[in-house]
Amino acid sequence: MSAMAAVEQILGGTNPPTGVVVGTSISGAVDIAAGGTDGTGGTVTPASMFDVASVTKVAATTAALMRLVSQGALDLDVAAGHILPELRSAAGASIRDLLTHRAGLWEWQPLYFTPDPWASVCDLPLRYEPGTGRHYSDLGFMILGRIVSAIAAAPLDEAVRTLVTEPLGLSSTGYGPVTGAVVSGHGDATEQRMVRTGEPYPVLLTDPGFTWREEDIRGVVNDGNAAHAFGGVSGHAGLFTTVEDLLTLGRAVMGGEFIAEPVVREFFTAGPDDGQALGWRAADVRLGGERRRLIWHPGFTGCAFGMLPGADTAVAVLSNRLLAPEPRTTDSIWADALRAVPNLTWEITS
Repeated sequence: MSAMAAVEQILGGTNPPTGVVVGTSISGAVDIAAGGTDGTGGTVTPASMFDVASVTKVAATTAALMRLVSQGALDLDVAAGHILPELRSAAGASIRDLLTHRAGLWEWQPLYFTPDPWASVCDLPLRYEPGTGRHYSDLGFMILGRIVSAIAAAPLDEAVRTLVTEPLGLSSTGYGPVTGAVVSGHGDATEQRMVRTGEPYPVLLTDPGFTWREEDIRGVVNDGNAAHAFGGVSGHAGLFTTVEDLLTLGRAVMGGEFIAEPVVREFFTAGPDDGQALGWRAADVRLGGERRRLIWHPGFTGCAFGMLPGADTAVAVLSNRLLAPEPRTTDSIWADALRAVPNLTWEITS
């Protein structure tokens, strides 16, 4: 299946996003296709920029950490509190613990309810016993973003630009707000519902009468903590990019020159919990009948990005799924996008 066929399948499904871009890079041959609208009536093109939500965790934060480790500037087993002395409850967690989501942190809290969101990250009590299992945490990547900033001695957006985007020429990748060919997103309805219901996570913080975004948004990040608490720049969310830039990043990460090959192998190796490597997710797939490891990560807004390192293959999908009346899951959109890679079979397990 081609990239265009994958786009048509995604847009032709139940409750599709209004627009989508799919791309593959296979042994240097690039195939990118786009379809649908940007949410305001404009046409989505291969050059359209999207809010990639948690893909930020790998395309910005993890990639920057890989570069720092490759440069010898960071030890994965150092305690986070050694780098960030203001940390309290998670001070003993290592960089490795944070990357594998085993630091015991809360998954999410509406930090914008507090006058000092970063102090809240530092002070919130742990939810789980550290090291006892994977508990996917936005807070952990907020801490990792601060670690990138501390080691690079620069604000996070500047550090990501210096370590990742400028060396690779990723001219359409960066933190918002952004203008131009950017696809619309959604307001705060999802987080407003999470606060109201306490699902999927109990809420520890009291709503001070927060003013929610009710309208669709354009060029500013959907994620509430990134937008309201951290000015659009965070280790867990906030990045805008294009499919072409993600494919370029994927080729560079797999190449063994931009990041030293031993570091790539370490980050791509599955950890103690099924499906989780260092920062990246990992899944077993079949490519032409042969078992391969897919290294990837999804984003809540309907985006995903991954690589097949042994097959010189990168793949990405960007969509605005939250504009659908009953949005499809990102995993199901990703499964359709992966069909653009010939002879690839992946079963949704999450």
